[in-house]
Amino acid sequence: MTGSEFDAQIRAQEAACFCGVDEAGRGPLAGPVYAAAVILSPDRPIYGINDSKKLSEKKREALFDVICEQAVAYCVASASVEEIEEHNILGATYLAMTRAVEGLAVTPSLALIDGNRLPPMLKTPAKFVVKGDALSESIGAASILAKVARDRVLRELDAEYPEYGFAVHKGYGTAAHVAALREFGPCPAHRLSFLTKILGSGR
Repeated sequence: MTGSEFDAQIRAQEAACFCGVDEAGRGPLAGPVYAAAVILSPDRPIYGINDSKKLSEKKREALFDVICEQAVAYCVASASVEEIEEHNILGATYLAMTRAVEGLAVTPSLALIDGNRLPPMLKTPAKFVVKGDALSESIGAASILAKVARDRVLRELDAEYPEYGFAVHKGYGTAAHVAALREFGPCPAHRLSFLTKILGSGR
């Protein structure tokens, strides 16, 4: 079953108007976590949508613009580093997902959430879809928007803090990133609770 067939089945059996929801940036050591919600139109097919991790950066950037142009509605939202520290990464991810769904210009009757749990504060009826970014075209579209939006922010952080290489690793814990952390210490963009194994609890 293709992603568009999966979505067609949802439209026919569960909800004529639904959004796909996915996040980007749960694992990195730095930067906000992002989420997007997308309502696609069956009358305006978009070719090439897939799990954002399976697409090249160039392809994601191209699809980002097409999705924004062709979608019935979309919203990209985030939770800050401070919110990650306050709520932990799972709570902050749910916060970003909820903001994305609630920010849609069109109210869906169902939200398809990538993963195996649902944001507890989400008021819209929802169901989770394990590996949904590969199964549902709508969730795949959301994964692309969230990933591209977050990558753009990390490139901005790279200009502000060039010593860490954010434009290259996007905040993930690569060997070069860890080496920079040990040399320069964390900057305000880092998630300090993620760094205790690298830097110890004294930082």
